[in-house]
Amino acid sequence: MLERSIAATTLSALLLASATTGCGYSEDEMQAKIHQIDDLKTQLSAEQERNKKSKGEIDEQLAKIDQLKSQLKGAGVDISNLNANLETQARALEDYKRRAEQLEAIKRRFELLRDKLQALTKLGLNVTVRNNRMVIQLPGDVLFDSGRETLKKEGEAILLKIAEVVRGDAGLSSRTFQVAGHTDNAPLAGGRYKDNWGLSVMRAREVLTFLIAPVAGKDPGGGLSPTKWSAAGFGDTDPVKSNDTPDGKQANRRCELVVVPSVEEMLDLKSLTQ
Repeated sequence: MLERSIAATTLSALLLASATTGCGYSEDEMQAKIHQIDDLKTQLSAEQERNKKSKGEIDEQLAKIDQLKSQLKGAGVDISNLNANLETQARALEDYKRRAEQLEAIKRRFELLRDKLQALTKLGLNVTVRNNRMVIQLPGDVLFDSGRETLKKEGEAILLKIAEVVRGDAGLSSRTFQVAGHTDNAPLAGGRYKDNWGLSVMRAREVLTFLIAPVAGKDPGGGLSPTKWSAAGFGDTDPVKSNDTPDGKQANRRCELVVVPSVEEMLDLKSLTQ
């Protein structure tokens, strides 16, 4: 475009110069037009040189790109898959962020649940995490006499306080719990049950039926929802301490109220307590 403009200007200047000379214009005007033409020629040459330099730089960059492509190909990198890989990485990053947000939300719910259950520690109970579940541990000797499954009055009093805490909190009362009975490894010496399995199951059942019994019934209980509670017996298969000492045996004779985790909480809760 610049070349055409200069050429047109040159032609116009020549025609004008010719016309003015023929009409008797001065030599100074003629010289001015000639200088104008020379200036335009100089501009044209400079622009042509710049274009030549730019084209050389472009060719140099294209050569570098071709060289990089060859190096990547030699390294086993498929250029055509780079964009796809970047998209995959972007999706993976978004998925990681989403999972991190979910984990943080679960952690907050876990901490809230732990804070609510801490009220039970004031009753002398142990609230802990075992086998990826939050557990309220009740000493078996406080709940039952040796080899028996009938709740003691002291045990009923503790269970009523626990039921009051759970029943009075919408978050706790909506959770699912399991009563787990445990014994030490001392074999039963006679009695109604053949082994520790039977004793642990019946003790868990006894705690369960008391917790779900109506508050104002004939035999008042904890008034908790039976749809949220279940019972299981583990005998001596899940000790918390060694059975080699009297203190260890006493710790293993226990009932646990286990907070059953939801599907989204099936992760390592222990890591959240660090």
